[in-house]
Amino acid sequence: MASSSLTAGGRAVAGLVAAATAILPVFSTPGSALAATHRRASTPDYCSSSRNPELAARLSRDLAAALSDRQDTVAFGVWDVETGVSCAYHSSWHFDSASVVKATIMGAVLRRAEEEHRQLTDWEARNLQPMITASDNTAALNLWRDLGHFRLDAFLRLAGMDDTRLGSGDYWGLTQITAADELKLLDVLTGNPEVLTPASREYGLDLMNRVEADQRWGTPFGAPEGISVHVKNGWLPRATHGWRVHSIGVFTNESKDYRMAVLTEDNPTESYGISTIQRIAWAVHHDLNSDTATSGDLDPQAPELPDDSAP
Repeated sequence: MASSSLTAGGRAVAGLVAAATAILPVFSTPGSALAATHRRASTPDYCSSSRNPELAARLSRDLAAALSDRQDTVAFGVWDVETGVSCAYHSSWHFDSASVVKATIMGAVLRRAEEEHRQLTDWEARNLQPMITASDNTAALNLWRDLGHFRLDAFLRLAGMDDTRLGSGDYWGLTQITAADELKLLDVLTGNPEVLTPASREYGLDLMNRVEADQRWGTPFGAPEGISVHVKNGWLPRATHGWRVHSIGVFTNESKDYRMAVLTEDNPTESYGISTIQRIAWAVHHDLNSDTATSGDLDPQAPELPDDSAP
C-alpha cells in the first residue's frame, strides 16, 4: 500500500482509511492521556482582553455553552486583532494533525522559495493547489518528501511553533500539533512579517479561500456575509481516541481580522467532531461580529448535527 494512503484527511476512500488505521502505530500523547474525560472549569474564563473585557467575558460564557454536554476532547485558540480578544482552552495539548498539517507544509514550501530567491516551480504549484483546496494526500506526501524534515523543522522554528513535532517517516498525518501552535501558523499567514513576504501570505490565504465546498465545514460555520473565509480541515480515525477532527481558519474583511484553531479527538463519528467545532465557531463568529448582521441570536444548540449527518 502506498504511504500516502496511510495519512488520512484528504480524498482517501473509506476502505483505505480503515486499512491505514489498522496499520498505523498506536500511541498516546500527553494531552490524550490527560484528556480521558473533559475537565471544565466551573466558571470558565476562556477569553481575555484588556481592551474589551466585557466582550471577552461574553464569549467565554458562549463558548462554555457551546461545549456543554459534549463528550469529545477539545482544544481551541482564538485571536482577534481588532478587539484584542484572546481565547484558549487546552491549547498546549497535543493531537494527531491529520490534514491540518498541510497548511504547515505549504508554509515551508513558500519559505523555501523565498530563501532561494525564486518563484514557486510549476511542480510545487501543481502540488500545493490540490493539497490545500482538495486536501489531496499524494500531493502532501510529494511536498513532505521534497522538503524533508530539516526544512520543515527550520520552518517550525521560524514560526515559533516549538511544540509541534513532525510525524516520523512518511507519516505526515501523525505530526503532533497544538491549538496554540496552529494560531502561530495562522499568524505567519496573516500578521507575522518575519517568516513570509506579503506575496507569499496572499498566495497561501488564496488557496485556503478556495477550498472545495464539501470541505468548508468547521471554523467557517456561522461567519457572516462579507467575511472572507480561509480554512484548512483535517480528519482521521484511529483505533484509540476515535476520530480526530480539526479545523483552522482565518477570517478577514476591511475591518475584521481574527483566527481560530479547534482540535478534537475521542469523537465517535466524524460528524460528531464537526458538530463540536461548529458550535465553537458559531459562538466566535456571533460575538466577534456583534456589530454586523448575523444569522440570528446566539443559540449554542443550533449548530448541533446528527451524528450520522454529512458535513
